[in-house]
Amino acid sequence: MPTFRAIFQSFKNFSKPLMGLMNYTKYSVPSYKLLLHNYIRNQRLDLARKLFDEIPSPNSHLYTIMIAGYTQNNRLNDALALFDDMSVRDMVSWNSMLKGCLDCGNLAVATKMFYKMPERNVVSWTTMVNGYLRFGHVDEAEELFYEMPVKDVAAWNSMIYGYCCNGRVEDALNLFEEMPCRNVISWTSMIGGLDSNGMHDESLFLFKKMVGFGIVPTSSTFACVLAACANVLDVCLGVQVHAYVVKIGCCFDEFISASLITLYANCKQIENAYNIFDEKLHMNVVVWTALLTGNGLNGKHEKAMTIFSDMIKGGIFPNQSTFTSVLSSCCRVEAIDRGREIHMLAIKLGLENDVFVGNSLIVMYCECGNVNDAVAVFRKIGKKNIVSWNSMIVGSAKHGYGQLTLTLFNQMICAGVDSDEITFTGLLSACSHSGMLQKGRSFFDYMSRYKSNKMKLQHYACMVDILGRFGKLEEAEELIRNMPMEPSSTIWLALLSACRMHSNLGVAERAAKHILNLEPHCSAAYVLLCNIYASAGKWSDVSRFRLKMKQGGIVKQPGCSWVNLKGVKHEFLSGDRSHPLSENIYKKLDWLGGKLKEFGYTPDQRFSLHDVEDEQKEEMLSYHSERLAIAFALVSTVESSTITVIKNLRVCGDCHSAIKLMAKITEREIVLRDSSRFHHFRNGICSCGDYW
Repeated sequence: MPTFRAIFQSFKNFSKPLMGLMNYTKYSVPSYKLLLHNYIRNQRLDLARKLFDEIPSPNSHLYTIMIAGYTQNNRLNDALALFDDMSVRDMVSWNSMLKGCLDCGNLAVATKMFYKMPERNVVSWTTMVNGYLRFGHVDEAEELFYEMPVKDVAAWNSMIYGYCCNGRVEDALNLFEEMPCRNVISWTSMIGGLDSNGMHDESLFLFKKMVGFGIVPTSSTFACVLAACANVLDVCLGVQVHAYVVKIGCCFDEFISASLITLYANCKQIENAYNIFDEKLHMNVVVWTALLTGNGLNGKHEKAMTIFSDMIKGGIFPNQSTFTSVLSSCCRVEAIDRGREIHMLAIKLGLENDVFVGNSLIVMYCECGNVNDAVAVFRKIGKKNIVSWNSMIVGSAKHGYGQLTLTLFNQMICAGVDSDEITFTGLLSACSHSGMLQKGRSFFDYMSRYKSNKMKLQHYACMVDILGRFGKLEEAEELIRNMPMEPSSTIWLALLSACRMHSNLGVAERAAKHILNLEPHCSAAYVLLCNIYASAGKWSDVSRFRLKMKQGGIVKQPGCSWVNLKGVKHEFLSGDRSHPLSENIYKKLDWLGGKLKEFGYTPDQRFSLHDVEDEQKEEMLSYHSERLAIAFALVSTVESSTITVIKNLRVCGDCHSAIKLMAKITEREIVLRDSSRFHHFRNGICSCGDYW
């Protein structure tokens, strides 16, 4: 009989073929168990099955090991076939197969298996309850839970946890109060559930109650409490908990370390977050992700991306949360090149089709100006959730692809996914950017009738914008006056912006009055009203309002455009000559100016809102910030590559006309993201159809 040491030695190099497989029959049952476990742990399932088939009369325990190996690797059909081959099945094998069906995502087969069982114990019932909850079938889980002949504390805990995961916090609290006996897991599940559902203060109150009852918290409890402290920015309580976990020796726990990093980062104490990280007690993915996310929350997005790179170099594999955080930072700094590199890594790690990673990639590509890549990612996501659909709908709407947005919505309905308020915000926004008045009315009316409880201020703002763009200013004003909630300054600003588009001074003055009553120092209202007066040639009114701004210390936000190139952000203000390449930039603009005139371009001086000579107006328009940014990109990037420019304000009408021709002259695609939407300029045409 070989020793266990000899058996272990034979598994030191799995890359070498194992010899003498036929001689395994001389091993004992414990030896077979060890061999099977080692094969399965190293994902050598075919070798494990070959060994299993050589075992004379395997018992139910060996069958269960092999079945579990199959289900752990998502080979449910193989597991079911092996289970059917069993001549004698005990309770353990039935429960293992039941759990395996659920782990492989097949609730229907699990349900059949459950009702086929000759007898069930509390583990069987609890496993099935957990399965229903995992798939969001809360009512079925609840019904099964109350049918259970015997409920242990684990069953009660499962139901509480499931209620919380599915947003039914009140039901969880009621069940928690009904429990005949609670353990620390019960308290921790409820504390974490309250926090994850936005009830952070209630979560902390329950923790204090738990401590008052003399129940000793676990490391999981502390992680949940620290997360709640981070969410309510209660650094004082967080520091007390930190001191306590150090005292009892729990500070070495990876989840506590991660929660402490998140706490200090959320509370703008990033140095303390680094101190926790630099202790290097648990250098794993959870701790790295917490530090990465913390930097992003503090606006240190470049640093967050550097941490991600250092993490990869250190041999630590990112998880879904890591990808979500780093892709969010890529969005913030419009670093699409870095985003593509991260996308490639996700593909290598087999996470491209993961719904959380996929959703983050969709948002990243949409925010960085590439809808086509976002659509490609969307199509590859296996099990799309509401966030997947909403991300794609909102993204395509922001780019002005109205028909794509409507197509996505129809596909979403056919897939049986129920829409929410974010879906309708995207749909109304698409109607606004694509000039679909009747579609916009239909969506808004549908919400008003059937989803009135979900209507938010942003839905009214979108509808006002739709009406305003079509020049139906009085109807938009009436809609605002009849709103069931108090209109915000944002809604009145949408109307004022439409008045600027259609030069309606009467409605504009009323809208501006409402805005300044709500927000007396709103610079956007002053600027828009001044622009309307200037367009009408009422320069005395322009001077009057500019004086009010000066006296009130109200400063107009300067127009700024920028280009991200090789990780460096190049910013430009109108008429800016501070860039090192200014000489080349202005030469390129002068060359473009000549070419524009050849193509019949005439500056639209209505967009130079200053009381100066026409020649000076033309020069001011020629050096708007977005034109400087485009000229910089033209002299700094290879020919035929796409140029992406971001602007903090809306692009003016004259620049919009000029950029269409610039794209044609240079044979480049120019993507411009302004404060309202994306514009894709190709061959003299803009994706917005001159409707924005």
